[in-house]
This record gives sequence, C-alpha cells and structure tokens, in this order.
Amino acid sequence: MASLLNMVQGQPIIEVTLDGIETRKHTRFVDKQLGALRLPVYTGDDDISGVVEVKMNKQKKIEHLGIRIELIGRIEIINDQKQSSDFMSMSRELEPQGILFEDKAYKFQFQKFEKQNESYYGNTVRLRYYLKIYMTRSYGKVQKEIDFAVLIPQPEIEEQPQTSLKLEVGIEECLHIDFEYFKSKFHLRDVVTGKVNFYLVKIKIKYMELAVIRKEQYGQGQQQQTDNETLVKYELMDGCPQKGEVIPIRLYLSGVDITPSVKNVNGKFSVKYILNLILVDEDDRRYFKQQEITIYRKK
Repeated sequence: MASLLNMVQGQPIIEVTLDGIETRKHTRFVDKQLGALRLPVYTGDDDISGVVEVKMNKQKKIEHLGIRIELIGRIEIINDQKQSSDFMSMSRELEPQGILFEDKAYKFQFQKFEKQNESYYGNTVRLRYYLKIYMTRSYGKVQKEIDFAVLIPQPEIEEQPQTSLKLEVGIEECLHIDFEYFKSKFHLRDVVTGKVNFYLVKIKIKYMELAVIRKEQYGQGQQQQTDNETLVKYELMDGCPQKGEVIPIRLYLSGVDITPSVKNVNGKFSVKYILNLILVDEDDRRYFKQQEITIYRKK
C-alpha cells in the first residue's frame, strides 16, 4: 500500500549540505561492498553543521508527522546484523507535524559531538558516523543518510618509549636466524626498519619476503570470528644467503592501506597488524615467524 501511494503521490526529495565542506579535509576508505569512499573529516572539538533542504518534487502539499535529524555512531558486523548496534545517537527536531506547501530549508548543528571511536571500514566490520534525516508520513518514511569520518590522533602512544622486537627462527642443524625490528610502534606513514642475521644455513633458500597482515576479529568467546588480509608483500632477499650474512629490512607503510590498531571496541571488534617474515626454500617449503605491531595516528 505504501509503495502504491508513493507512486501515485511521488516523494519529497531531501538534500543535505554540510558547512565548510569545500575547505574541510577529506579522507579515503575502501569498503568491499560500498567501494571507494571519500568522506569529510571531523576531529577534536569540531562541530558538524549545515542545511537540510526538503523539496516538494512537483507536489502541491505534503502532509507529514514530523521531520528529524539524527547523528549516529554505529558498529556494523557485515555478516551478522544481529550483532550490529549504535554506540551513540543524538537527535534534533527540524519540523513538528504539519503540512508543507513549498520547498523548505532547515539549519542544524551538533556542537562538539562526542568522538569516542575512529571511523573504520573493513572486510567484516564497519564503524560509521552518519547523519540520518527523515520525514515521517502516515504510510512510512522518506529519509536520507550522509556519512562522514571521525579521525582520532593518539599522542599518548607517540609519547611512549619505543622497544625493539627480536625473534629467532631455527630448524635443528639446518637453519638458525634471528631478526630484529628496531621499533614496535609505527605511525601510519612510518618506515619499518630492522635486520635479519643468518647464523646457520644448510637449506637452499629461494627467497625471503616480509608481509603486513591485517587481522579483524569480531564476536566473543567461541563465537569469535577472524578475517586475515595480506595488505602488502615485500621481497627482502632473492637467492640463498651465506652464513654470517645480514639482510636489512626497510618497508614503507605510507603506501599501505592501514588504519590504527584498535582493541575490543565497545566489546564488538579488534583490528591488529602483524609483520610476517617468510622464508621459502627450493622445494617451496615455507618457514615463517609472525610478530604483532602497534599502528597509531600521529597528532
């Protein structure tokens, strides 16, 4: 019935213009379902404000039960909507119940709204901030959603002392190496540096590479699910090394699609980053060692 009335009467059109959108910084996300997103960025004590326009769309009058705008922060578990939930919601009335006879514009503002979590668009999880404007009518709603991004600098991590990461890989009487990453915490445009020392090499190594893996985890206990994605692979060495050889490590993160590490966001999900050092011999056997690192956003 509602769809039939919509076809007969037509629907009003809702448009939203954010203040200062031309000069505001934008950031890019890649969502496997939604594609590439370019969203305006809000941080710190930023307000979000703008104008909502309701256009008649060739109708002479529109009866409605009210027009509202909401600012929503939501965690969406893509494969299990039952686990999805809002972590914040703010609402403003733009127009009480009544009748519209012409196009109308409404200014809105959410002052210094709470920026509790950073926006995230992953393979299994999204953390979205968006505005939802809706007109309630007797037979349903007309609504419009517009996403924006919240980015949160982490100076407290930047100020922490760095520690190096040292690990060993060994196969009895065949292979003994150790490797060291000079830092354990990296900002989004940092460089991973380190070295690999070969003490014993009695297998024929074909090549060695370093990979960055993103690990998304959602759910709790036995219901926890994990999604691993290799973001980049970088060849450190081609050919078999000699005993005593030292191979330098240098991997630039600025070209990698990474976000800050997060742990147990609202009890819903975590995002971890792993450095995976891989050795492959001439029989294509693979030897690897993984190490978790912390990624943070600089101030």
